[in-house]
Amino acid sequence: MSAYTATVTVRLKQGVLDPEAETTKRALERLGFELSGLRSADRFEVDLDATDEDAARERAGEMAERLLANPTIHDYDVEVAPRE
Repeated sequence: MSAYTATVTVRLKQGVLDPEAETTKRALERLGFELSGLRSADRFEVDLDATDEDAARERAGEMAERLLANPTIHDYDVEVAPRE
């Protein structure tokens, strides 16, 4: 087994209302920043042991499917790197 860190980024699907992002976007625009869009996201870093990088990615994806994301309204990405 090897040590890995999986980073799971969860965001609302395109078209799903994102009130947190809308509020933040308006505040940034009031501060003078020009934005064409803004989306909020949650990021989870999971330290785990797995036989290889693919197995770590698969386990993190299962975590996202079962708990971290609601597949009806969320998209997610999984990145895996060896833990040092």
